[in-house]
Amino acid sequence: MTPNFILTDYVQQAMAEAVYDKLDDNTFAGRIPPCPGVVAFGPSLRTCEHELRSTFEEWLVLGLKLRHYLPVIGGIDLNHEPAREPVDAL
Repeated sequence: MTPNFILTDYVQQAMAEAVYDKLDDNTFAGRIPPCPGVVAFGPSLRTCEHELRSTFEEWLVLGLKLRHYLPVIGGIDLNHEPAREPVDAL
């Protein structure tokens, strides 16, 4: 059975939704439409993709830390509160 890593899956799904544009100066811009403010630029498509992933990961960590609403991406909803059981239930 393959392990399930929810944050890894979330990042992969978000990157699959990324949109890239070639700019007039032959550089690239990338964005992830469901994620406001997640934008990156690079001299090559590969560099732009790398920068976009890095920007998205930082955006995600900050959003989790500040408890911002995060968009549901690829059916993954990170906004659910974890279920907690009382310690005496153990």
